[in-house]
Amino acid sequence: MITAQMLDRLVEAEIQLLPLTQIENHWVFGRDGFVALVERTKDNGVGRIGSPGLLTERGMAVLVERDGRKLFVAKGFEEAATDEQVSLLRSFSRDLETALTP
Repeated sequence: MITAQMLDRLVEAEIQLLPLTQIENHWVFGRDGFVALVERTKDNGVGRIGSPGLLTERGMAVLVERDGRKLFVAKGFEEAATDEQVSLLRSFSRDLETALTP
């Protein structure tokens, strides 16, 4: 179950639980234009945290490195990732993991 402590840490980290009711088996958390899917357990708790990505009109684009360049890639979408975006994505990922640790 998502605890009050977890909710407090999410608020402190400015991470939002996004209301995407069409996704039943995962929670969706976001900050700064980035999102991550988190496994929803049977007791409405949290399981594994998926890789975060950039939220785009085409869905979530994951960060990849190709030929020494960092890119956000999704089906039919590719965009160069700036150093700032990479830093924000990694910070979001660390903060989400910290917030959801029991």
